[in-house]
Amino acid sequence: MCLDVDDTLVDYSTSSRAALAAMVGNDDAWSLWQRITDEHCARLLAGELEYETMRNIRTRAFFAALGEELDQEEATRRELRRQEVLSSGWRLFPDVVPCLEWLRAAGLPLAAVSNASGRHQRVKIASLGLARYFDTVLIAGEVGAAKPDRVIFDTACADLGVDVGDAVHVGDRLHADAIGARDAGLRGVWLNRHGSRTGALPAGISAISSLAELPELLVCELAATSA
Repeated sequence: MCLDVDDTLVDYSTSSRAALAAMVGNDDAWSLWQRITDEHCARLLAGELEYETMRNIRTRAFFAALGEELDQEEATRRELRRQEVLSSGWRLFPDVVPCLEWLRAAGLPLAAVSNASGRHQRVKIASLGLARYFDTVLIAGEVGAAKPDRVIFDTACADLGVDVGDAVHVGDRLHADAIGARDAGLRGVWLNRHGSRTGALPAGISAISSLAELPELLVCELAATSA
């Protein structure tokens, strides 16, 4: 059993938006921040940037896109403020611990599979009390591959000692998590907390709106499809 971390277990968007507002004064440029972050994380995974410098480079690029050129010292000051607010705002969704307790009681080996880029993700997982639930934790920046690349899913299944066809992955991103898992041979489950899509799901994808629905899905729908 594999689970995404940010916005699946941890309410990352709320804390990240608050951190952006602390750095800029508002979160109006949230979409721009997300796009620039994705671009720089991709460069990190490709080996073009070092983790120690990526955040500052990303912050300077963000402000440059807003029309403000920062020197390194000012970028560092603003980024440190953002990180301080970000880490103080990390929270688990209310449905997380009951679900993880059920999964462990059911005897399922668990992997956390995250597209995060650095060691801060392990700090977050540990500080929120999540580490004790997982048999393995895979961070894209450490693996060298990010979802939907099948390499990270294959690595998770290998670490858990399960065949990909017997594994399930749950995450909040339809394409990176659910479709990526399906294309890698796992069962993909999309956690659609905000009802952001209506209509038919892609073939082979299940959807839930809360982790409270996951036990029933595993026992009923997914068990039936493997019978």
